[in-house]
Amino acid sequence: MPELPEITGLRAFLDDELLGAVVESVRITSFAVLKTADPPYTAVEGRTVTGVARHGKFLDLDVDGIHIVFHLAKAGWLRFTENPSSKPLRPGSGPIAARLTFAVPPRNGRAETQVGFDLTEAGTRKSLAVYVVRDPQEVPGIATLGPDPLDPRFTQETLDGILVGSSQQIKGLLRNQGVIAGIGNAYSDEILHAARISPFAISKSLDSEERTRIFHAIEEVLGQAVTSASGKPPAQLKDAKRGGMRVHGRAGQPCPVCGDTVREVSFADRALQYCPRCQTNGKILADRRTSRFLK
Repeated sequence: MPELPEITGLRAFLDDELLGAVVESVRITSFAVLKTADPPYTAVEGRTVTGVARHGKFLDLDVDGIHIVFHLAKAGWLRFTENPSSKPLRPGSGPIAARLTFAVPPRNGRAETQVGFDLTEAGTRKSLAVYVVRDPQEVPGIATLGPDPLDPRFTQETLDGILVGSSQQIKGLLRNQGVIAGIGNAYSDEILHAARISPFAISKSLDSEERTRIFHAIEEVLGQAVTSASGKPPAQLKDAKRGGMRVHGRAGQPCPVCGDTVREVSFADRALQYCPRCQTNGKILADRRTSRFLK
């Protein structure tokens, strides 16, 4: 799943490529992804892209005051092209859920060009979502977002207030978009590894020193990932994300910090990875439904 760093990279890329471009066409091939009806999605055709923003894991194209907002969910992605195909798309015939094409005005000595992107989704569980709204706050997932960890107003005091008031396990809390926006399964694993905190630790049980470690880990892990994503086209962002992981997706491999074997806890629809020596005093975590080990 693309998380805050990848969405930040996509936002910067699309802002560079599409600012001032005119939307030529919007084609929805999977109407299950379209979550709004007013205004109609065709209302953006002929309008100019005036900005691209990120809200948590949501991308937002401002098109003359109408916003195309999309959430790539677990298996979605954005496939950009400088040579968009004119072939008709058949609904339900492949991974493409939507296709947008744009006319880019002449700039930097280049003639007018046409570019586009497809929103794609792999697998059978479809959760990619597209919204066409007049205000991004009309999107339910945006209206309920917690503070953004890249916002300068997100301070140690902000995080302390969140943690001391929660009985939730820290792994789940970091992934909760209504608590902190933009962090998902992968980067929560990385943050907790960098902070040397068990994913099963109860948030309000963490002491001041542990809360400080988490705050600095959020800054460090997300900051490095955003830097790595900066300037990369969409086709390279997934590899950049995988290449920066120390524990997530690396079960069975040696921890790059201490050399212990990275372990995994599996759930119904996801898994977490951690280093026992770095995070749990050498103890191996059982499934959360049976484990009594919290810290």
